[in-house]
Amino acid sequence: MNRPTATPRSDRRLQAARQWLAASGVELSSAFVPIAGDASFRRYFRVTADGRSRVLMDAAPPAEDVGPFCDISRRLIDAGLKAPNILHADRKLGFLLLEDLGNTLYRDLLTKQTAGVHFEPLFDVLRDMAVEVDCRGLPSYDAALLQAELDLFPDWYLGRHRPRLPRDRFDGVWEPVCRHLLDAALAQPRCFVHRDFHSCNLLRTPGGQVGIIDFQDAVAGPLSYDLVSLLWDRYISWPREQLRGWIEAFRDRLGLDLPPADWQRCCDLMALQRNIKVVGIFARLHYRDGKRGYLEMIPRFYAYLLETLRHYPEFDDFRKLLERETCAP
Repeated sequence: MNRPTATPRSDRRLQAARQWLAASGVELSSAFVPIAGDASFRRYFRVTADGRSRVLMDAAPPAEDVGPFCDISRRLIDAGLKAPNILHADRKLGFLLLEDLGNTLYRDLLTKQTAGVHFEPLFDVLRDMAVEVDCRGLPSYDAALLQAELDLFPDWYLGRHRPRLPRDRFDGVWEPVCRHLLDAALAQPRCFVHRDFHSCNLLRTPGGQVGIIDFQDAVAGPLSYDLVSLLWDRYISWPREQLRGWIEAFRDRLGLDLPPADWQRCCDLMALQRNIKVVGIFARLHYRDGKRGYLEMIPRFYAYLLETLRHYPEFDDFRKLLERETCAP
């Protein structure tokens, strides 16, 4: 995390937050201190309220809505998982006062030496999310949403960052790739999907639990999605044999009646969909939203998708086109 600094009292949203908390009977005894946010327009601040460290979420409507966060938090807590308790909420104003789960991110804990220890509790959480969390009524991770995510790649990465590839040449190989990936994703068992389950959204709480955050975009979708989100990480790359071992271990943990090779393919093709999407999203965050720092993360995910493509001959035309025309991200 960046070193926090106090936010000026002239911030109108924070002035409104102070008034809201005061009206809710909450006594503040510190300034609002910004903490690392996510790719959305939400903001987060640590503050001392009623003598304890809390987190304020500022999700200004109409661009943001705290309703889904409140819904998913309840679902996770009801399943015995550690999401932050919501202490005060105002959906109309777009403010939540949350339990503070600390600032020990798994991003800072996971290394090649410690992965074996730290992945065990994370796999437990993944299993419980898939098996225990109620996903009824959640948006469906359906073909339309999966395709819209894939299309971020030609629209934003190739269209804005690597525009030299003619779209008509690309479209000829793109359609069968999308068909393979969508068919594979939609054939999987359905369950609760966090949708951004990775080391920056997981904390080890002071009590030793795995704290889960940034879950407001959860959906009902493919069983392998959160697993591949965790394993194909944005900060550390794992050797393929290690990935294969973890994928097989998680199949055993779930008790899946599915041959290991079939489960590996499910995970690989789901990882392809996600990593293609991530490359497109990072380009969009840079070019549309002016969020700096995301372009420099693209090469890792671009390497992920090329490496996975090499294991599946049905994607050779797509892979060769990307390697020939873009060479490097």
